[in-house]
Amino acid sequence: MLWGYWTQRFDTGGHLKPDPYNRPSSLVATHGIEAATECAEFEARNLPAVKSVIEAEGIDCDFVLTRAVDALMSDAICDRMKSGVDMLRKNGVSVMKDVYYAHGAEAEQLSGVKGVKGCLSYTAGHLFPYKLILHLLSKALDAGVNLQTHTPVEAVTETPDEDGYLTLTTSRGKVRAAKIVYATNGYTSSLLPEFVDKIVPVRGVCSHIAPGKSPAPLLPHSYIIRWSDTEYEYLIPKLDGSIVVGGARSAYYHDLPSWYNNVNDDKLIESAKSHFDGYMQRVFHGWEDSGAYTSKVWTGIMGYSSDGLPHIGVVPGRQNQFIIAGFNGHGMPQIFLSAKGVASMIMEQLSYQSTGIPRIYEATQERLDCSKNTILESWKTVQKGQGPRL
Repeated sequence: MLWGYWTQRFDTGGHLKPDPYNRPSSLVATHGIEAATECAEFEARNLPAVKSVIEAEGIDCDFVLTRAVDALMSDAICDRMKSGVDMLRKNGVSVMKDVYYAHGAEAEQLSGVKGVKGCLSYTAGHLFPYKLILHLLSKALDAGVNLQTHTPVEAVTETPDEDGYLTLTTSRGKVRAAKIVYATNGYTSSLLPEFVDKIVPVRGVCSHIAPGKSPAPLLPHSYIIRWSDTEYEYLIPKLDGSIVVGGARSAYYHDLPSWYNNVNDDKLIESAKSHFDGYMQRVFHGWEDSGAYTSKVWTGIMGYSSDGLPHIGVVPGRQNQFIIAGFNGHGMPQIFLSAKGVASMIMEQLSYQSTGIPRIYEATQERLDCSKNTILESWKTVQKGQGPRL
């Protein structure tokens, strides 16, 4: 196993939150109800699958099974989300049985969010990804896996040699492998140039908010605070009373170079540095006198795909090379069973169609040939609606 870095890559907040309604309702329009249902049910299966492994292995990774609350902060976003929920219910999408909708005063009581117009709640989880990965890696090492950190791959041969091996050139020499899996997310195109503009590195911002008083005000759920289609924060309450909050798009989304095709996670996005200061006091009832303060802010690089879907399976046109990348900042409820599926393709020679991974996630030449870029289209739409910034 070759790893370009080590601790830098653990930027995720750990929100294991399947999306039962938002993306599925959008997918109905582009791919049909059957494909949308596949994606929603696949994400829902990931949560108990991760939970089962954590419990079976006795992994100490701060895992909590909870309810997620999506707080909808405008009438427009509330109406759109509710419409999507109603449509999915009408079509009998099974995961909708777990979704509860509240409106107005009930939504504010359920969520504790000031001024919320409506909210949706459903089963989710959160954990400390770093602890989970360390445990799984330690088991892999015990089984004989050779882990090389700080060993970035610089090039890979396109086709196997006469012995059936591919050659990887690294900063520390060359390695031969019969099969390769690119779990490279936002960095994929550096090794697979055909993925330039297909999987784009996108820089995001996350923070750790500490309470100034003990005990901290109770925050019983994990959250999405959704201000618009493109501006939102996610919140994860930690067991010590602190909060992980990610997002802050309202501070920097207009500035395309600050986040799009940007791999610089050594520096903060300047316009977002202070976004989380006073956040809990502004947004939540009961936190006004908490003394909560921002203790850390960091950036991380995600992999956004130009069509909004992960690329999973055999790399088109490359024998014995596989990919699992492009999760659009939403990998936690998808990666576990995606990785299991790719592993079964390699170890058991299963076809992609037999893995249980949604069909529309399969990496294909048709997807690589498509010129559509939903990331930029969404950004341009927002800029037109907002007008020029002074």
